[in-house]
Formats: sequence, C-alpha cells, structure tokens
Amino acid sequence: MITFFACISLLIASYFIYSRYLARVFKVNTDAPIPAITKYDSVDYLPLPAWRLFLIQFLNIAGLGPIFGAILGAMFGPVAFLWITFGAIFIGTVHDFASGMLSLHNQGEGYPEMIGRFLGSKMKFIVRIMSLVLMVMVGAVFLAGPAGLLTDATGLDYNWWVLIIIVYYILATLMPIDKIIGPLYPVFGAAILLMTISLLVVIFASGYQMVELTSETFRNMHLNSESTPIFPMMFITIACGAISGFHATQSPIVARCLKNQRYARPVFFGAMITEAIIAMIWAAIAMAFFGGVEGLNSALDANSNSAPWAINQMADTMLGKYGFLLIILGVVIAPITTGDTAFRSARLIAADFTGLGQKKIKNRLIISLPLFAIGFGLTLFDFDVIWRYFAWINQLLAAIMLWAVTGYLIRAKVNYWITLIPAIFMTAVTTNYILISRELGFGMSTTPGLIITAIVTIAVMLIFFNYTKKQTLCPQTK
Repeated sequence: MITFFACISLLIASYFIYSRYLARVFKVNTDAPIPAITKYDSVDYLPLPAWRLFLIQFLNIAGLGPIFGAILGAMFGPVAFLWITFGAIFIGTVHDFASGMLSLHNQGEGYPEMIGRFLGSKMKFIVRIMSLVLMVMVGAVFLAGPAGLLTDATGLDYNWWVLIIIVYYILATLMPIDKIIGPLYPVFGAAILLMTISLLVVIFASGYQMVELTSETFRNMHLNSESTPIFPMMFITIACGAISGFHATQSPIVARCLKNQRYARPVFFGAMITEAIIAMIWAAIAMAFFGGVEGLNSALDANSNSAPWAINQMADTMLGKYGFLLIILGVVIAPITTGDTAFRSARLIAADFTGLGQKKIKNRLIISLPLFAIGFGLTLFDFDVIWRYFAWINQLLAAIMLWAVTGYLIRAKVNYWITLIPAIFMTAVTTNYILISRELGFGMSTTPGLIITAIVTIAVMLIFFNYTKKQTLCPQTK
C-alpha cells in the first residue's frame, strides 16, 4: 500500500510542480492568438470550455491501454508501478503537453505537419502514412474490442454490435465536435472514473493486500521472464498509462478548441496524469485481487493472457451484478471514446494531406467513408495480431514526436534534455522490441539484439543532430 500511495502522490505532485516548469519552457502565452478563433469553422475549429476539453482529451487518450495494458503489465510485478509513475511524469506528460503546445503555436497543426516542421518533409510523408495506419488500426481495435465485450455481456450477435458502434463512429467523426463528442464525454468520463474508484474502494474495504516494491520484488516477476524481458517488453505492454504516440495525434483536436493557452497545462498534462493514475489503480487491483503477482500470472496464463477475462472476474466477484454492469460500461466506453476520435483524427490528417476543406459535409464524407471501410475490414482479422502491431507503431510514433519536440527546443534555445533523453530511450525500446519479438519482429536473442539496438539508436542521434544543425531558426519557434 505504501508503494501504491507513494506513486499516486508523485503523479499528483508532478502536476503542481513539473507542469509549471514545462509551461515556462514551451512559452505558454495567455495573450497569443488561438486557432479556435483565427481558423474558426464551427466544425473542428471552435472554442469550448476547458473542463469539457479536459474530458475530451482524457477520453481520447484513455482507451483500452490504461486498463488492458496495466493488467498485462502487472504480470511483471511492482516494477510496473515505477514505469507508470516515472514514465508518465518525465515522458508521457512531456510528450502530450509538447504536442498540444506545438499545435497551438502553429495554428492547430496536426501531428504529421508538426513532424515535418522539425524533422523535414521526408519524415512528414512517412509519418502521414504511419499515423493514418495507426488511426485506422486504433479505430478497428476499438471497434472489435467493445463489440466482443458487449456480445459476451448481452448475448446479442457480434456483428450487430459492430454495426451499432460503427454508426456511432460515423456520426462522431462527421458531426461538429460540440454536437456529439462535447455533450456525451462528460457522462462517459464520469462512468469511467466511477468504475475505477468503485473497484479501488472495494479492494481496500475487502482487505485485499497490495503488492509492495521491495528488494525481493524489484525484478522481473513475469511467468515467462526469459522470453519476456522487462526491457523492452514492459515498456511496450504498458503504453497509454505511461507514454503513447497516439496521444500526439489527439492533442491537435483539442488544441483547435482551446480558448486560451493557459488551459494547456490542465488539459494536456492533467489528462495524461489522470490516465496514469487509472493505470496505477488497475495494475494494483490486478495484483491484489489474484493474491499477488504469481497468482495473477497463473490466472492469466490459464486463460490465454486475456485482460477482458480478468476484468470480468474482478468485477463479478467484487461488485456483483450491478458492479459487473458498471465495469462493462466503463470498459466499453473507454475504447469507444478513443475509437471515435481516432477516426476523426484520421479524417483531419487526410484533410491536411489532401488540402480538402472540412466545413462541407460532402468533403468529410469523401475522406471518411474509405477510412471506415478499411477499419471495418480490419475487424475481420485476429484482434491480438492487430493489437500487437498497434502497440509497436504507437510507441514508434511517440519516439518520433519526442525527436521533433527536441528539434523545436534546440531551435528555441531552451532546455532540450527533457525530451532528448526520453527520445533516445523510446528509440531504443521500439528498436529492441522489433528485433527480439518472436510474434512481431525478428526473434533475435538478447545480446545481438542489444548490440544492434545501440548501433541504431546512436545512428538516429547522429542523423538527428546533423539535420538539426543545418536548420535555421523557424519564425514560429522564436
């Protein structure tokens, strides 16, 4: 319990301390013109209240990741608490806050345009393709996942739930942001928070024992520790609760609706910290409910490492039928509210790429319908395969965003170490994962994988600094 509360306290304290420092580094200017006004179109660019935007950002980024990822990450033991805590504070929040501020500084630019501004046109083209692929994959994953959960809970045919969810996605993607997403997200946000808090209260009231981080548990406790090393596997498994490239694709959606830059800190930094706290709670609950890390590993191993199964067990046992419905509601809402904005973000990225204005509904349909068709097609494939590819691409895009922000900070002549170190780390994580992963990558053994990882990471650093050295200071970064 000491470890859990210490980590929660650090996460909360970071909002009051570190976020203020980041606000100075990224030059928050309360008098600066904002895209919600300068580019107002009543669809994607329009001012909304900060509290509503916080919930939109929170629900955009809090899909299945901080729940499923935290449960599977808990299989490594309480070292997962350290990654969630320090990963969120020093990598995730910086990534999310920076992507939001860069978008604000550059009239609501989307993720690929921000990358191109600081890493060049070739990288922008690559990222456009990667981010579009990621958005459609997210939409597909968060279409198939909720449909499967709802099928298990209600008995209604899976295809009907897919159809119902995709109709909602189409409406949420095409309609102005204040028509569907704006009104519904406060209700959805309350459901997710109520779900998480209810489980936490029951855990404490029922006498379950929290797993502590000690000299004995400060190790890889995963059942398959030899084939599943902490580096890089845990840093890929627990993504959204610590750092996620998907978040940078969502920040511009909210940046286009902020009324003032002063709200960037509570919206972008605050949403990431909230998500990390939720991930901490789910990781702690999973370890406690199954009687410790060994019990959690055994239970998941016997049930195909199924996080949905674990959630069902916890909900049904601790909260009964009412609680079960509450958990299902929360676990279904979380991915749906990420899936709808994934498709919306894909539409905006494609619109930036094609130059097709989005004020007219016809133009939105021209771009969106092919994206929905591809997303639906992906639901016909194995969910686990799509999820694995999503996890790797997601963290790779986070590394690229961190390099772009480092380029911005270098040109702005401020402290760039706050993103350089995370960029190097995430580059090493994603490189090593693709090298040693047997399911997704080349299946290399540990030693050659680490050697090649070091070589690739150093090469990326040299290329980055060589490119940055040649660039002149951009007017937007002054």
